[in-house]
Amino acid sequence: MAKALTSSLISAFLEMMAAERGASVHTLDAYRRDLEDYASSLTAGKADPVSASDVDVRRYMSELGSAGFAPRTQARRLSALRQFHKFLYSDGYRNDDPSSNIDSPQQGQTLPKFLSIEEIDRLIIAATNHPGIKGKRLLAMVELMYATGMRVSELVELPFAAAARDPQMLIVRGKGSKERLVPLSDPARDALRDYLEVRDAFIPSDKSNGHADRPGQSSYLFPSRGKTGHLTRQMFLKMIKDLAIEAGVPPSKVSPHVLRHSFASHLLANGADLRSLQKMLGHSDISTTQIYTHVLESRLRGLVQEHHPLATRAIG
Repeated sequence: MAKALTSSLISAFLEMMAAERGASVHTLDAYRRDLEDYASSLTAGKADPVSASDVDVRRYMSELGSAGFAPRTQARRLSALRQFHKFLYSDGYRNDDPSSNIDSPQQGQTLPKFLSIEEIDRLIIAATNHPGIKGKRLLAMVELMYATGMRVSELVELPFAAAARDPQMLIVRGKGSKERLVPLSDPARDALRDYLEVRDAFIPSDKSNGHADRPGQSSYLFPSRGKTGHLTRQMFLKMIKDLAIEAGVPPSKVSPHVLRHSFASHLLANGADLRSLQKMLGHSDISTTQIYTHVLESRLRGLVQEHHPLATRAIG
């Protein structure tokens, strides 16, 4: 009975996150996994989400540390628990929040990994030389990601309508279904235009109307024959890992998120300000964007060395 109650509480919480906060499918899946793991720990300690005390929450966090989970992962799990218990409290399932006084694990600042401009150029050259219609699609996706810094989920879920008329700006729907405008570079527009000429080849045939030899319809810019109807994040990851090998870039260094970090780092290094970058990346809080300030610090040191009259003065 306790297991059924726990399952129903987790489902109710996820429904709230989807309806009220616009959480994506990927975010909901992550919350479900984290909360089910937490629930298993509570069951082993003969507790459940309604009866759990702060001792139970601390024990679970201690288990994560003993199992070797990184502080960042522990902090993410604790964030999920806090939101879950806050929901249980606000909806009257319990009259307190056992997670409210639990301290987050100490984390060192992890600097974002990014590619050099030369490595990005090698990726783009390799994509340009990739043959056939898949090469046109690959180049369009890489150019779009590097030109806009969008998340991989935003890229693969782009609607066809967003790019049907050779746009200078793209409307991107991000976390919480919030929309933002991002500018397109000329190379990205050119690659997108070339891809649109062959896009129909990726749309499943329209068998329902007896035309197995004709493409059907798709609302996605990057359609696929899979269940999602669009190219998946996993497939794009494989595509750019293979591309990295062709370009002579270590595939371990390349991922969709690294392309996003590269966009942000290169933009800042060339004079963009944090507020503009925040808007383009779709960060709700400027503090999230501040992970890129290491680039600003490096650029400012270079400016001081180059222009400050005392930077190069002789001593002695």
